[in-house]
Amino acid sequence: MSDAPLIELSAVTKAFVADEVETLALAQVHLDVRRGEWVSIVGPSGSGKTTLLAILGLLEKPTSGVARLDGIDTMTLSEAQRAELRNTRIGFIFQSFNLIGDLTVQENVELPLTFRGLPASERKKRALEALERVGMAGRARHLPGSLSGGQQQRTAVARAVAGNPPLLLADEPTGNLDSKSGLQVMQLLGELHQGGATVCMVTHDPGYARRAQRQVVLFDGRIVDETLS
Repeated sequence: MSDAPLIELSAVTKAFVADEVETLALAQVHLDVRRGEWVSIVGPSGSGKTTLLAILGLLEKPTSGVARLDGIDTMTLSEAQRAELRNTRIGFIFQSFNLIGDLTVQENVELPLTFRGLPASERKKRALEALERVGMAGRARHLPGSLSGGQQQRTAVARAVAGNPPLLLADEPTGNLDSKSGLQVMQLLGELHQGGATVCMVTHDPGYARRAQRQVVLFDGRIVDETLS
């Protein structure tokens, strides 16, 4: 694991304004995540977990502070540059799967790769390799609606890793799954981490949180504790 942080947040604050009322979602957050590290982000509802993950994923821009990804100062980037960085450096795994119902499993996995301008043959190759990694190659031509929740989430994981991003962000990846499927997805994340992926995961499950190397605890928009598992 390299000594250089993949993620560097310094004094990051995020405020939202609605009806002239300002709500502070994050306040003076300092966080480094090393390459190859697995970090879980925990805390009660409303503590800022989703906002923090959105900032890590370049979906939200901090109101103030410094945010770097892979050495790049993301605060200075245009929206187009941020979108390109998301597409090439970050894989997202969502609680709600976010699969497109009228596309096959393979087409769903290929979709983010189209924005890289890859030829069809290369997209297909990468998609099938990713599906093989998650045990879903046999379902490549199926539609998401014919899959179980666990299979849909494994498809979503394949989509996240098909582009070989250095960073995987998982937002409650087991939240919509039964216990057996949830455990399978966590085992899969563990395998991806062992293969070198950097993983940042939001979870409400204490047992799953302990699978990470480090737990970051948020409360009222601030990091109040960090624990090594």
